[in-house]
Amino acid sequence: MSVVDGTFDRRRDHPPANVAVPVNGNGVGITASSDHRLKLNPNTEHKPDSYDDLPMEFSPLLFSCLERYLPPAILSSPRDAKAQYMREILLKYSPEGERIRVQKHKEYRQKIIMNYQELTPAFFLQPLHKEIYSMHATNFFAPSFLKAIHESTEDRFRDIMSEAAPGIFTFEMLQPQFCELLLKEVKNFEKWVCDTKFKIMRPNTMNKYGAVLDDFGLEPMLHKLMEDFVRPLSKVFFPEVGGATLDSHHGFVVEYGIDRDVDLGFHVDDAEVTLNVCLGKQFSGGELFFRGVRCDKHVNTETQPEEILDYAHVPGRAILHRGRHRHGARATTNGHRINLILWCRSSVFRELKKYQRDFSSWCGECQREKKERQQLSISATKEELLKKDGESAS
Repeated sequence: MSVVDGTFDRRRDHPPANVAVPVNGNGVGITASSDHRLKLNPNTEHKPDSYDDLPMEFSPLLFSCLERYLPPAILSSPRDAKAQYMREILLKYSPEGERIRVQKHKEYRQKIIMNYQELTPAFFLQPLHKEIYSMHATNFFAPSFLKAIHESTEDRFRDIMSEAAPGIFTFEMLQPQFCELLLKEVKNFEKWVCDTKFKIMRPNTMNKYGAVLDDFGLEPMLHKLMEDFVRPLSKVFFPEVGGATLDSHHGFVVEYGIDRDVDLGFHVDDAEVTLNVCLGKQFSGGELFFRGVRCDKHVNTETQPEEILDYAHVPGRAILHRGRHRHGARATTNGHRINLILWCRSSVFRELKKYQRDFSSWCGECQREKKERQQLSISATKEELLKKDGESAS
């Protein structure tokens, strides 16, 4: 998440926003060098190569996604040459500190696995429900959701969705049984952490409770969730922020209650698209509040009346929105609430964003500024025409 300064909307008495920096995931932004550049528009007819078998420090899917944006002269080169070209871009603009952090996180995950294997049987963590570690769509999802994904048309998606506000979609997604199994699995993680006193990384710097599901072996399942179920929706509803090119994720659960995190400060997510699904349990409060989509330049600007939305969680029901949609969570006043969060990211979008200055296709404040410029231009033109008419008449 990124911090949003609380000064942007004092008249509404919002709490100061906080930025939460994810503890894992590859939020690396890249810009091209003078001699190595990507094209702004992709070659949509080109079929990218697969890079799965190449031993590289970056995701193979990232190379496949970026390939369509290569200059024509490079696009026709052998695969190894294309890979090297893209790798040089990524290495030059991927900070060394970020690469070190990613490597340390890999070692951290390996350490968890080693500890699972080396501890005494009393402290050995075994999955309670192995069936949730790989994707079984018919057991996980509501039939209406599966049918919509199978047809993958905007009309079919809208049949199962409610658009609570522009760009905020809610829909039935998870079956109660899956929610219950995942809740039990998370409880199993927590027991292991408590018994072993193993210091785990929390989902981000804002949440003191919860767990990164990717670190406990659920990364492959969550990647399929993003690739096969979130990306089709995002391709239709969020194309302007890379919805069609989502290629990485950060998956975690957050826990709220009297003995857990109580609320969540005002922020934006380190994601292009965010999926948030309430798993349960019994609780009161905890409503999400949304206050408009903003680019980096306008993240602290005032909220407009039409951008205000409060949303009450319902177990099994998902909410899908842009990561840059400013939001927070009110206090959970009773009981215990647990949510599954999937931050979905597009490396291609993050690269191309470096070339852009106008984000009026998705930033609410950029849209307002553009309209103001257009109105001023129209007024100036009218004034000039009236002036010329007056001179002609005289």
